[in-house]
Amino acid sequence: MEGLTEVTVFPFFGRKLRRKQRKRRIAMSAVVAVASAALLVGCTSGGDGGSGSTGSGSGEPMQAGIIGDQSDAGSPADGGTLSFAGYALPSSLDPVKTQPAGSTGGTEMVSVYDLLMRYDAESGEFVPQLAETLTESDDHLSWTLKLPDGVTFSDGTPFDAQAVVDSTNRYNELHGANSEQFVAGVKSVVAEDPTTVLYNLNQPWHEFPALLTFGHGMIVAPAAYADPENFQPIGAGPFTVASFTPGSKLVMKPRADYWDGPPHLDELNFVTVQGEQAKIDALNSGDIQMAFMLQEDKIDDATEQFPGFYEPVSMGDVGAINNREGHPGAIPEVRHAMQLAIDPDVINQRAKNDKGMPGSELFQKWSKWHSDDVSEVTPDLERARRLLNKAKAEGYDGHLTYVGLQSQTSQDIAVAVQAMLQQVGFTVDVEYAATSTDVVQRLYVDHDFDLTHTSNSISDAVPFMRLSASMRSDSSNNMIGYSNPKMDALLEKTQQSTSDDEKRAGLAQIANLINEDAPVLIWGAGANFVPWTQNVHGAVPSTDGIMLLGDVWLS
Repeated sequence: MEGLTEVTVFPFFGRKLRRKQRKRRIAMSAVVAVASAALLVGCTSGGDGGSGSTGSGSGEPMQAGIIGDQSDAGSPADGGTLSFAGYALPSSLDPVKTQPAGSTGGTEMVSVYDLLMRYDAESGEFVPQLAETLTESDDHLSWTLKLPDGVTFSDGTPFDAQAVVDSTNRYNELHGANSEQFVAGVKSVVAEDPTTVLYNLNQPWHEFPALLTFGHGMIVAPAAYADPENFQPIGAGPFTVASFTPGSKLVMKPRADYWDGPPHLDELNFVTVQGEQAKIDALNSGDIQMAFMLQEDKIDDATEQFPGFYEPVSMGDVGAINNREGHPGAIPEVRHAMQLAIDPDVINQRAKNDKGMPGSELFQKWSKWHSDDVSEVTPDLERARRLLNKAKAEGYDGHLTYVGLQSQTSQDIAVAVQAMLQQVGFTVDVEYAATSTDVVQRLYVDHDFDLTHTSNSISDAVPFMRLSASMRSDSSNNMIGYSNPKMDALLEKTQQSTSDDEKRAGLAQIANLINEDAPVLIWGAGANFVPWTQNVHGAVPSTDGIMLLGDVWLS
């Protein structure tokens, strides 16, 4: 195409070849870091999610990839039903209304819509899924997406460039996840011809392909939203919806005309199983064949029993401070007093059975983005007391309201944090919300909290996206109300990085500014794990624990 040079090209392998390559890949143990975007439950609930260790209790994470022993069962077989117990079954299959994360409906939605791109843990690159190629221009100011011929949505209508543009525009207009970043970074989306989509950028954005592995890559058919009041889940993915009881059970049937060949399964069920131990029990009994897990000690147990996909994330455990005026967190001395009073190791011991990955570094040593130019914050009780006393001398009464979820892990974290803060002179009132919905209301809508436990879940593959969403002054996901022009400038600079070294330097500056400002308290890294039983084959991971199940078969 005129004006474009293939600087970065993600090739299309051909449908049959890609299926064979996938079979080989999933039999191997991948060792490359994988992406993780926003985990809605972990990011907003202050709940049980966020951290995990290796399965050995060492606290040092494995690299992301498929782990565990699983023998080659031979050629794929057709038939059977697979039941998948996710972390939170979605209430809607509209990507605009449902956070496109592995924990909150991502796997369910890609089963219906597929993805334009996916993240490949083995190569450490974004690769085409539904697309043929994605090409970056030589000036880094545009990306060209090529689509294959002949692909259709499940209603028989063509999957073409105009459908991609229209679905993208709808997603942004209705404020789907990451839409603010997309709108800020992308000048226009144009259907150049039936198989070509051109994304024109406002500035270089090397992480742009990551957007197409989340909601922007889940293209919905025009008929899906023809009636704005009655959305229908119609996509180009391997399955169609047979029945859906929101929050309870979702039953899917395979598409005989799926572009990558008919799925092997007769039926795909997404079910609700409450509790991580209950999921392990259900895997052992055969009631389910796959699950999504977040709890540290249960991940340890599961990795010892099942193969599956494991991925570590940075900022898996975070203390979120309300920085808004009228809250104690608006006072710098108060934020720094909290920062110096709370020891991540104590939280790990008292609330995580000593199986988390505690630490105050934004990117720990295992991360690709770790930098020795960033200093780790060390607890200092005496300095914390001095800072708090200074704030009290200037009129602060010493009170904080900590908001948590009414679950055992959340309560354990809250009690540990309360004890450490009160040791230096704070008075901490802990308030528990009954449900995740109640917590979301308090944190994101009412901003009625001073401190809470969250998870930012920043992956090595996409470090900018999650940081920008949570730290940029004008982001709707910036629940802490943090506003610093210097941070905004660093985020913009990091977004435009075109090399790993440049990006690492920018991320180090961001990490140092977080330490200097203390808008959040970094308590540790985290992980999630998607285990499956020995008879499950062909699952392909993408970003954030989202699993592609079109090639799955049962032995």
